Amino acid sequence: MNQVNIIVLLLGFSLIACQKKPAESPKDVAQPITQEDPFVFEYTSEPAPEWTGLFYRKSGWFGADGIFSIPLSGADLPGNKNNNKTLLIFSDTYIGEVGDNNAPLTGNTMVNNTVAYIEGHTPTAYDIKFHYKQKDNGQPTSFFIPDNANAKPGQYYWMGDGFINQELNDKLHLFAYHVSMTGPNVFDFVVENVSLLSISDPSSPPFDGYEQLTTPFHYTWDSLGEGDLGAGILVNTEWSGAPTPDGFVYVYGSIGPNKHLVAARVKPVSFEQFDQWEYWTGNAWSSDIDQLTGITDNVSNELSVTPLNDGRYLLTFQVMGISDKVGVKVGLSPVGPFGPTHEVWTTPEINEPPGLLPYNAKAHPNLSAPGELLISYNTITVDFWNDIQKNAHIYRPRFIKLKSRYLQ
Repeated sequence: MNQVNIIVLLLGFSLIACQKKPAESPKDVAQPITQEDPFVFEYTSEPAPEWTGLFYRKSGWFGADGIFSIPLSGADLPGNKNNNKTLLIFSDTYIGEVGDNNAPLTGNTMVNNTVAYIEGHTPTAYDIKFHYKQKDNGQPTSFFIPDNANAKPGQYYWMGDGFINQELNDKLHLFAYHVSMTGPNVFDFVVENVSLLSISDPSSPPFDGYEQLTTPFHYTWDSLGEGDLGAGILVNTEWSGAPTPDGFVYVYGSIGPNKHLVAARVKPVSFEQFDQWEYWTGNAWSSDIDQLTGITDNVSNELSVTPLNDGRYLLTFQVMGISDKVGVKVGLSPVGPFGPTHEVWTTPEINEPPGLLPYNAKAHPNLSAPGELLISYNTITVDFWNDIQKNAHIYRPRFIKLKSRYLQ
């Protein structure tokens, strides 16, 4: 058994051979151009070293996972020159100084969430600024800490996806998972709930006065298992730049040991009204969350769904959650059906000492050039707490570019 399979088992993932039969396409979503193979997707892929190198840092922020990208304009379009600023959301982050031998110096620390801002669309060091919150004594701390009716002592927030809601005064809506540690190892944790953070001014930290809304989106389904919504968001509106908008925001989850993709939707103006949400049952939308049905499986805890230029949609994910494969699937609507997995990239980091484990691939349309899709994935190790103190650069986003005539 190789190291990838070992760590997948440590996380409780079940490696299954067959994909679940995709659901029927919904009747109220535009369908793509008729073609012999509705799931055809021609592409090339290549590394994006200029983006990967942007996160190779030796002072202050020097490593993190997560990296959801949120254009502050609300429009998530490749090559969109009107998007002058993009917010990047990170989860667990290391802060400190890194020595010439690439080992962090004494005094480095980890906080649970940080942010950065990119001006424009080019990966240059002077266009990106990293931010972390500081206590009165100057020590780093997290921007977002659980503090609502669902919070428990000792929990921290692992960040999910978010977006700028033009129909609710340009608030930033950001999912945040309640995480509790269960042991000393890096994978000894459980997710116990999910909140929705509502931030009135997302343009500059420290985001004082934000709301932490409790949600019904941590759930256990008899047929799927336990999980949460918030793994990825598709804003399928005209103002977001979607090519075939239907006016809904789609929120995805990765549920249970088989990593089932599920979807909910709501109109942007009702995003904070959880009784207005609908859940995909496989052939219709229902107001009953218990009716939620898996669309496909073997996806990752963080992922993305991106509109293509012909009315179809591209699901981007790490195959089986943690593996050396970045995968995409073409869907005929925001909720499928989705075709077979195209393994668009084999991550070379899997062979780098001390054995880097890639996870949580997702796309960043707003940072992409026309006809391309910038995709990130993260890396970590089994013995992470020790390994990070030997090499500061094992824990950071890596990037590739996907090129296709079907991309916007």
